[in-house]
Amino acid sequence: MSGRFVRSSKYRHVFGRSTRKEQCYDNLRISKNAWDTNLVKANPRYLSVNWEASGGGAFAVIPLNEKGRLPEQIPLCRGHKAVVLDTDWNPFDDSLIASGSDDGKAFIWRIPEDFTLRTEEGEDPQDVAPLKQLSGHSRKVGHVLFNPAAANVLATSSGDYTVKVWDVEAGSPRLTLKHNDIVQSLSWSANGSLIVTTSRDKKLRIWDVRQEAPAHTSPGHAGAKNSRVTWMGEHDRIATTGFSKMSDRQLGLWDIRDPKEPIGGFHLLDSISGVSMPFWDDSTQCLYLAGKGDGNIRYFEYENDKFEYLSEYKSGDPQRGIAFLPKRGVNMHENEVMRAFKTVNDSYIEPISFIVPRRAEVFQGDIYPPVVGTRPAMSAAEWFEGMEGLPPKIDLESLYEGGEATAIPATSKSVSRVPSSSTMLSPSKQGQEPAPAKNEPEAVKEPPQPTPALRGPPPSMKEQTNSIAKLASKYDDKEDSSSTEDDSSSFEEVAKPVERHAPKSVVESTEPAAITRKLSSPVLPTKLAAPVSPSKPASSAAPSSSLQSAAATSPAASDQVTLQDIKALLEDQNRTISGQSEKIAGLTAELGRLKTAVGDKMKSNAQH
Repeated sequence: MSGRFVRSSKYRHVFGRSTRKEQCYDNLRISKNAWDTNLVKANPRYLSVNWEASGGGAFAVIPLNEKGRLPEQIPLCRGHKAVVLDTDWNPFDDSLIASGSDDGKAFIWRIPEDFTLRTEEGEDPQDVAPLKQLSGHSRKVGHVLFNPAAANVLATSSGDYTVKVWDVEAGSPRLTLKHNDIVQSLSWSANGSLIVTTSRDKKLRIWDVRQEAPAHTSPGHAGAKNSRVTWMGEHDRIATTGFSKMSDRQLGLWDIRDPKEPIGGFHLLDSISGVSMPFWDDSTQCLYLAGKGDGNIRYFEYENDKFEYLSEYKSGDPQRGIAFLPKRGVNMHENEVMRAFKTVNDSYIEPISFIVPRRAEVFQGDIYPPVVGTRPAMSAAEWFEGMEGLPPKIDLESLYEGGEATAIPATSKSVSRVPSSSTMLSPSKQGQEPAPAKNEPEAVKEPPQPTPALRGPPPSMKEQTNSIAKLASKYDDKEDSSSTEDDSSSFEEVAKPVERHAPKSVVESTEPAAITRKLSSPVLPTKLAAPVSPSKPASSAAPSSSLQSAAATSPAASDQVTLQDIKALLEDQNRTISGQSEKIAGLTAELGRLKTAVGDKMKSNAQH
């Protein structure tokens, strides 16, 4: 056998499928700003893209069903006084979106229900106005990110080295997380109580948001280029991408309880100069890495605390920005497990479908587990008061035929996977494991321990002697093997004498003479098998006292006879071996002569 082992996985054969140009979103003017952002964001209804606009900043919202070449003039979301740097869709309201700009402001927008990019002939497109303005940063707002568990809670990062957490309904910042340098990336935990950030000072920080203090600060990637981070859903793990000192791209897996260094060290990806943009799919436990400036998308499966490489989508068209669709928006009839939207040449956006190759006409429940729906776990006020929890999930099978989503309440098992903020702060700094969550249904049962074997007292000398005698009896001659033992005799009985014409094996004895005889019996001739016995042999009906008295007179004579017999046998064997050696030498010499004769004859035949 070759020893090769193939890992079992439902997603081992997932492949990426590109889209024809006429099914893409064409005729776009994507922003060329150098700020490190993903440029596009997506939800099941719309796609947002940072727009190259004059006279202030703007971004476009494209309905997903309006594919093909877009009109020259389309309605935009206008209101910022400088270029838009980032956008993010509300996870619980598909028509609500936030934007951050170089003007230091964050805006909240609501997209009309009947929104479309195509207007009737002669009509001018109507731009969308902001719903609310969030003012509080003194410099540009580089990132905006909604809380994944609480409704209308928004985090914004700025060039003023802070991350602010906003109550969107009130329009005011409630919390501020102060950094030492510009924040390059941020990500929420699944229950919305923690935030992880990477910054230009090469530090990785895990924040207990409502305490406004970092629970952990540790060195991140050592390279000078930007690093990215993503929280791995309901796991207590985070994934980072960055660069080494030698400018090699790296992937890191971190334990949030003890993030002093990545688990297993940094994994080297390649030496391409573009930033790797990570995206985590919690339902399939897969991590997607899209390179900025190249056309490849790698994807890994998380298993046994490491990333198992699955495959790579390769394309000759490089991307500057990319967005991944929430799972509730994929095409389940084609077994699509993920869909990405990548920018190409800053002029159009191409959808990339990641598909499990199966032939099936029904819903595939094993590759579509329940996912987060559109209902939050709590309101903004409850979250700021300290409430924690996971949002309820939905069964994707209810959406397979176009029906209403069926909610599945969050289970205690899934909640226990995400540590609370109090669990994060106390034991982790000493490298201890946190206590289990209070809402676990039952304690983890330890595996049953094997029952220790019962051991008695050590064997006595007589028992050890008897064991040796039994071992020696296995090698008795064939004549001895047909003998029978006296079942009624004890271990202290002396062997009964036997007739020479009917040899029988001796009864096991604990005396030294009997032990010596048993050990030497395999090499003794048959005539010596009979033991040395008293002048008058004891009968089978003799009492045990007479046997014991006879045993007292036998050891010395038995030892002498046994040693003489062994010496004689050894001499016979030596003579036999010497004779056989002489015969072997003679045969070897004869064989050599025959080989020489055959060789001479073959040479003479060859000459003739």
